[in-house]
Amino acid sequence: MEFTLITARTMEQGMYIDEKLEENYFKATACCEMNEEDMKTLGVSDGDRVKVKTDFGEVVLVAKRSVLDLPRGVIVVPLGIHANVLIGSDSGTGTPIYKNLKCIVEKTDEDVLSPVEIVEKILKS
Repeated sequence: MEFTLITARTMEQGMYIDEKLEENYFKATACCEMNEEDMKTLGVSDGDRVKVKTDFGEVVLVAKRSVLDLPRGVIVVPLGIHANVLIGSDSGTGTPIYKNLKCIVEKTDEDVLSPVEIVEKILKS
């Protein structure tokens, strides 16, 4: 299903900002916040895994019903290493593309990679 990707800082992420290598920060950034109706359409519930794909990369995240009033067709991925896989490195201004990226989201049984596993995967490619 096609969506518009927005990356953003979240309150939960901010609670663990000084613990970027800890499990709580990993959990706060390795998620995909979605509209509840979109989750139903995809057949996913809170805690299920989804694969998010953009023209720049793909990553597996944990689906999470957003506490925001997200419109249908929009997902939010917290800024961090998982989001970095999805965003372009250059928008023509030297700043990555953090907002309004087209993406595909699908349910998956694949594992969510840790930050170390993501770096290892990037180094191998």
